[in-house]
Amino acid sequence: MFWRKQASHFDLDDVEQRQAKIKELRAALGPLSTRGEKYCSEACLVRYLEARNWNVDNSRKMLEESLKWRAARRPEDIRWLDVSVEAETGKMYRAPFTDREGRTVIVMRPAKQNTSSHEGQLQYLTYTLENAVLNLPQGQDKMVLLIDFTGWTLAHRSPFKTSRESMTTVQSHYPERLSAAFMFNPPKIFEASFKVLKVLIDPKSAQKLNFVYKENEESMKTMYNHIDPEVLPVEFGGKNNVVYNHEDYSKLMTKDDIKTASFWGADSNHATNGHSVPAVKSQSSLTVAKAS
Repeated sequence: MFWRKQASHFDLDDVEQRQAKIKELRAALGPLSTRGEKYCSEACLVRYLEARNWNVDNSRKMLEESLKWRAARRPEDIRWLDVSVEAETGKMYRAPFTDREGRTVIVMRPAKQNTSSHEGQLQYLTYTLENAVLNLPQGQDKMVLLIDFTGWTLAHRSPFKTSRESMTTVQSHYPERLSAAFMFNPPKIFEASFKVLKVLIDPKSAQKLNFVYKENEESMKTMYNHIDPEVLPVEFGGKNNVVYNHEDYSKLMTKDDIKTASFWGADSNHATNGHSVPAVKSQSSLTVAKAS
């Protein structure tokens, strides 16, 4: 309510007012590192403004936190070899199909959880989000989550710490990236657990969450309105016989790593308003070091 009241004079449909807000936010950030400049595109600034109801000061604070997070975590430097063990069972991957608007679809299968590493799971989530963004078509900046709960039990539940940090990562550092999320056939026990987690989800994102049940025709129609059943996998009630193949997916991600490296390039290391990216070891080196 506070943000709405502050921004009540702002006309979202007024192009000049929008551009003025974007320009004001960019100026408020000050000088950035090379990658910081690339990250803070106009589309990025708009997403952070939308996430904070076009309040420039609140948007700046949110974006600065994301820049600090990216400087520390270096998500653009995570490579497939760093996270491939997390993907062996197909618990999360970029789908080989899109929704009806061409948006990237991320498939998640919580019952296929194969590790207990808090850091590893967060790193793989970050890698998958970065890869999904990389593969968005021009003019499209949102993605769809397709979460299959088939076979899920409490034994597959991630620790609350991991779930909480995962939600924080998505909401705080990938704002306005979610178009819709479909939770397919969640058991009753998950619905009870979800009530606890829901307090961590901002209301705007919560409105994009859809519980879908195979025997409920109306809920299936909601999903079909977003994803054509012709491309939707059979296990989700679609007609596509596609299945996850780890070897094939590894080849795809290895190729995407080249695109990622080409897009981000090298970064300058000079201090710039607290947003510079420090020189660190490669993610692969860090992974080996932790394992030793």
